[in-house]
Amino acid sequence: MADLSHYRNIGIFAHVDAGKTTTTERILKLTGKIHKTGEVHDGESTTDFMEQEAERGITIQSAAVSCFWKDHRFNVIDTPGHVDFTVEVYRSLKVLDGGIGVFCGSGGVEPQSETNWRYANESEVARIIFVNKLDRMGADFYRVVGQVKKVLGATPLVMTLPIGIEDDFVGVVDVLTKQAYVWDDTGLPENYEIKDVPADMVDKVNEYHEALIETAVEQDDDLMMAYMEGEEPSVEDIKRCIRKGTRDLAFFPTFCGSAFKNKGMQLVLDAVVDYLPSPTEVVPQPLTDEEGNETGEVATVSVDEPLRALAFKIMDDRFGALTFVRIYSGKISKGDTILNSATGKTERVGRMVEMQADERNELTSAHAGDIIAIVGMKNVQTGHTLCDVKHPCTLEAMVFPEPVISIAVAPKDKGGSEKMGIAIGKMVAEDPSFRVETDEDSGETILKGMGELHLDIKVDILKRTYGVELVVGQPQVAYRETITQQVEDSYTHKKQSGGSGQFGKIDYRIKPGEQNSGFTFTSTVVGGNVPKEFFPAIEKGFKSMMEEGPVAGYPVLDVEVELYDGAFHAVDSSAIAFEIAAKGAFRQSMPKAGPQLLEPVMKVDVFTPEDHVGDVIGDLNRRRGMIKDQEAGATGVRIKADVPLSEMFGYIGHLRTMTSGRGQFSMEFSHYSSCPQNVAEKVIEEAKARKEKK
Repeated sequence: MADLSHYRNIGIFAHVDAGKTTTTERILKLTGKIHKTGEVHDGESTTDFMEQEAERGITIQSAAVSCFWKDHRFNVIDTPGHVDFTVEVYRSLKVLDGGIGVFCGSGGVEPQSETNWRYANESEVARIIFVNKLDRMGADFYRVVGQVKKVLGATPLVMTLPIGIEDDFVGVVDVLTKQAYVWDDTGLPENYEIKDVPADMVDKVNEYHEALIETAVEQDDDLMMAYMEGEEPSVEDIKRCIRKGTRDLAFFPTFCGSAFKNKGMQLVLDAVVDYLPSPTEVVPQPLTDEEGNETGEVATVSVDEPLRALAFKIMDDRFGALTFVRIYSGKISKGDTILNSATGKTERVGRMVEMQADERNELTSAHAGDIIAIVGMKNVQTGHTLCDVKHPCTLEAMVFPEPVISIAVAPKDKGGSEKMGIAIGKMVAEDPSFRVETDEDSGETILKGMGELHLDIKVDILKRTYGVELVVGQPQVAYRETITQQVEDSYTHKKQSGGSGQFGKIDYRIKPGEQNSGFTFTSTVVGGNVPKEFFPAIEKGFKSMMEEGPVAGYPVLDVEVELYDGAFHAVDSSAIAFEIAAKGAFRQSMPKAGPQLLEPVMKVDVFTPEDHVGDVIGDLNRRRGMIKDQEAGATGVRIKADVPLSEMFGYIGHLRTMTSGRGQFSMEFSHYSSCPQNVAEKVIEEAKARKEKK
């Protein structure tokens, strides 16, 4: 039986281009998993095996690999950095015990690093920090450490200091042992010497060494007392304290180096072993009931408990559908029958494999702490719990953001229709933030996603991976509607035509709800004028109408309905009569309640060289943007703004033109806000035109 204390389930996450995938490549090289290192810029890295990833030099899917370092087994997940794929980061964090946050030595803490860091905080994942690319122009380790404090509000615990910078970067000093690791010019990770600290760095190393010990001993009162009385703690004691503080998220051990040049990586791997928790040391996953409420029980990580596992990713490849599973407790063997508690159906485990990025090793069994892939499961989706048939349970489900952008697609030829349907079905199973709908009136297929790049890549996958040629429409914004005034009204549904009739009268108030409240229904009826058994039918009637608002037919947000009186007939009243009354009431009263159109507003983060700041801000203002913040860095300025999504289409092209190709931006959904009159009129016109066309 494997010793779980020697397991590390870790993820590598950061902003686009901070060097996550390169870092993963170096880990695989050092642990002997690959012999030739593939480079991202050559499109040859091990974990970026999709064509689209190799071509664009970005990671799209999180890839899982297993490797060994100093008798410890690492399950490493390389996650994407681009904001349109944060859902990949989010679901990876759900199943990891620890992480490595990679920051670029010159770019520092960038927008996506913030989002990923926030996700990791919410998931309470222990992390170490690796400041990468110190061989690059403009790299500054100390500035990045300052940004970690200021921007992320985190406490970095500096464990290594760089020797030299930019072209002169040759190695690192281990602050704890006060030893210098210096690499030669061959670029081979094993070609280094351990030397004394360079003379010009002695004072700095002593200063950081003292700060390190002071921060670490705070985790142990006895050690702290002894240290204050002048007793120097042993390296083992300090490591134990650092491990505890890392696990409790009190601080984050911070390392530096250059993954591309193979400098400083061994110390990062040692830190994973020394400081990141094993599966048994993290807070166990809570169990929930069918509604998603916690039951008070937890999935204790132990081989002796019943099987509890979470499917966190579905991937379709040439071997068939792969379901990535994190096993929290118990064990699973080939041929076992397991229960999917989300569907209530059982599935038989055929083939199980351990992933080596794009290659796989067959397994006969796996147990608590493992991350594996099961081949050919039928009805499993992301977030489903797989468990022992005799001990059903549900692990805390994953919540995914709503898409904000959509495009209409149609196959170029008639024969492509079925092919497209099958391909899209597989893609929706793989990516929970990608949705598909069929417009009932026009018969068009609508793809919905998190941003332009997200949908762009989905269309590309349909064309290249599945061979479906598409005609793609213009991107559409997911508008919403709401109301601004309270209306008090009455509606009677009455129908008499042979046999039993239908009767239901309701008196109600419709008013604007709290922001993000969706739909709320309350009843203050007294005296039984409307019997209680009809309340659910009335609520259902109102709720079913929220899908199509009175302004332009978009879904309605934040409406409160209060039923305060009504009347019923002993014979003719029924649930269906009251449901129809509620639907009629909605149609009658919503146009009177000051309905208005809402548009999605995005949180936009633009990075631009200093000489283009005026142009960028002027352009954002023209796009109806609200500038929130500006922050000057060493290599340029970051501008934060809230901008309506409808104004951001094709923005990357404009930004590159304005900044001579040096600008970058990322955006994510922030909130819905009311549309200005001129924009609303245009959207309403378009909605009318669509209806007439149908």
